[in-house]
Amino acid sequence: MDGATFAVPLWGWAAVGAVIAVMLAVDLLSHRDNHLIELREALVWSAVWITAGLAFGLVVLFWLGGEPAVAYYSGYLLEKALSVDNIFVFALLFGYFRVPDEFQHKVLFWGVVGALAFRLAFIFAGAELLNRLAWAGLALGAFLVWTGWRLAVRGEPDVDPDRNPVVRLFRRLVPTDPRYHGSRFTVRVDGRRKATVLLVALVAIEGTDVVFAVDSVAAILAITRDTFLVWTATAFAVLGLRSLYFCLAGLLRHFEYLRYGLAVVLAFAGMKLILAETPVREVPVWLTLAVVVLALGTSIAWSMVAARRGRRRARRGRISPPGG
Repeated sequence: MDGATFAVPLWGWAAVGAVIAVMLAVDLLSHRDNHLIELREALVWSAVWITAGLAFGLVVLFWLGGEPAVAYYSGYLLEKALSVDNIFVFALLFGYFRVPDEFQHKVLFWGVVGALAFRLAFIFAGAELLNRLAWAGLALGAFLVWTGWRLAVRGEPDVDPDRNPVVRLFRRLVPTDPRYHGSRFTVRVDGRRKATVLLVALVAIEGTDVVFAVDSVAAILAITRDTFLVWTATAFAVLGLRSLYFCLAGLLRHFEYLRYGLAVVLAFAGMKLILAETPVREVPVWLTLAVVVLALGTSIAWSMVAARRGRRRARRGRISPPGG
């Protein structure tokens, strides 16, 4: 594993934080009217976020050098790919809570803010564990290998909010009104402040994202232990999650084999962590990037070919045989 860290001054962290805050503020102001997000708008915003993420990689390249840039792009691509799994779960949760389309962006916006906070905490905690405890790399590596295996063999993920401990605890502790009140998260009913279903949906998304955060942060820490690179790669990938959701939510069924590519990447990241505690030590960062690109590219291409064949079979099935 790349255990190298780079001396990033405090102003570097502050500058990145300021850029992220400004981008979030612009996004929030652009959608303050809770309008329905159309595909064209989602595509434009996705292009903005992806351009920002790729451009920051160039900043890393000219500021810190080639190897840190490769590590950043590897982490960014990995987090972006794992976001597709998040999107599938978010679509299921929105369907479960029947969240109106015009309010979904607001839920996702605050969900992303919470996701950034959780991931920042996990990054520092994970890096500290890996640096202080010799067995942490073995444990985290085994966890990632197991996660990859589970992802490859599972069917549709179980995201029933009624069995989500975070949602169940929230409903038990916070009075909840079982209706929507526009885009409001809380409402006063009979003189008592209550949470709306929209806030319950947000809690469900945040609780589910914590599980995803553990997987993704652990996988990126297998690429590099430098907290600045891990944080920026994660942040720029997560920032585009909302627009990516509105672009892909209706298309996810066409990527049925993507989970196999993600499973290979997670298992590889786990093996990388385990090998770091053996005489093999470090796996080159360029090899990590190659595995990520090859595994994800192959699984996406496989999904597209399978979808095309399925459409052809469906068309042939609709055509009646001569004389039929």
